[in-house]
Amino acid sequence: MSLMTKLGLRTLVASCLITAGAAAHAQLNVLVTGVGSTQFPIATANFANEVNSPQQISTIVRQDLARSGKFTNIDAGSAPVSETDSVDLGAWKAKGADAFVSGSVTRLANGQYEVRFKLYDTVKQQSLGGLSLVSPESGLRMSAHKIADYIYQQLLGSRGVFATRLSYVIKSGNKYLLQISDSDGQNAQSALTSPEPIISPAWSPDGTKVAYVSFEKKKPIVYIHDLPTGRRVIVSDQKGNNSAPAWSPDGRTVAVALSKTGNTQIFAVNADGTGLRRLTQGSSIDTEPCYSPDGQWIYFTSDRGGQPQIYKMPAQGESAGAAQRVTFNGNYNTSPRISPDGKTLAYISRVGGAFKLYVQDLSSGVATALTDTTHDESPSFAANGQYILYATQVNGRGVLAAVSTDGRTRQVLSVQGGIVREPSWGPFMQ
Repeated sequence: MSLMTKLGLRTLVASCLITAGAAAHAQLNVLVTGVGSTQFPIATANFANEVNSPQQISTIVRQDLARSGKFTNIDAGSAPVSETDSVDLGAWKAKGADAFVSGSVTRLANGQYEVRFKLYDTVKQQSLGGLSLVSPESGLRMSAHKIADYIYQQLLGSRGVFATRLSYVIKSGNKYLLQISDSDGQNAQSALTSPEPIISPAWSPDGTKVAYVSFEKKKPIVYIHDLPTGRRVIVSDQKGNNSAPAWSPDGRTVAVALSKTGNTQIFAVNADGTGLRRLTQGSSIDTEPCYSPDGQWIYFTSDRGGQPQIYKMPAQGESAGAAQRVTFNGNYNTSPRISPDGKTLAYISRVGGAFKLYVQDLSSGVATALTDTTHDESPSFAANGQYILYATQVNGRGVLAAVSTDGRTRQVLSVQGGIVREPSWGPFMQ
């Protein structure tokens, strides 16, 4: 993998994407390949009346909890249990469940569905509350994800990310597709179909838009795509390459890497395409910008020291303060991403010819490898900072993967018979 492949524009070719003939709305298959050091035992009963529902809510909840690597599903049997039913919590505790979930699905007169559930702590013998969610049929899966998020937060004390979304790129025949899916890879929809490559999708902070680079006009141009309406605007169509869009935390600004001055440099532009300003000024290659969560810094990749390393500069650019080198472990580090709490840097490091996902504690500088694969790229933190999504290869085939930041829980997300690339994990939905 050449320096320009990693630092410059990453041009996609058919050989590194999905094979021809795959379904345009191919679902990602999820394989959990590791679990956490401790797991919370929980029993989720079949929901009352869900046999008549287009989606089996309790099944989706169980799958979400298992996929996190932090829960063990205790067999709850086949009998449905409503949230209004009396529950013998002692009996469930005796079966090994420290928590129990019951619920129901009701089709309303207007055609929508109401999903209700209740969560119990069997150890303390008390209710931990529940939710009532109303949605159209198309929203039933998201209702299940929200239930799993509620359970995750109540039992583990941090917010779950089951109700967030993923974006990624596949190629079907001669077409490239920007896919948006649930966090489990299901419910995939194509936001954009193009005969030319699409790369570097990046979610807006509010989760309603995706910035990306499209080659549809025979050159790389940065677009912002409003997902609810499908409306697109060009953010950067400067001379040369326009690449690597990254949103500021307030959603008003997009940092981009442009070669309009010759060597690739970092610029910032307003989200409506106005107000372009240059942030780096050197003769090196500066690319792959990433804002810190507080908006005060931009982390980026630069070869100004001879080999690519990660640096940070004030968000106003180098005119407001000199860039500072951040990575010192290894001689080839790229693709910076900062955790939502601002404490951890994820990046790709070349180690002995292999490209691996690393995390670095920004206060101590200690760097740790998270993967044992050799073709990792495009890291993206989950909104709760506990998982990182990235692209890699398994058995010679490109897949998406997710790993917990402690390295214990691993997932592989793949398309049957094909290859996926360019992942980005969306934010919490407000």
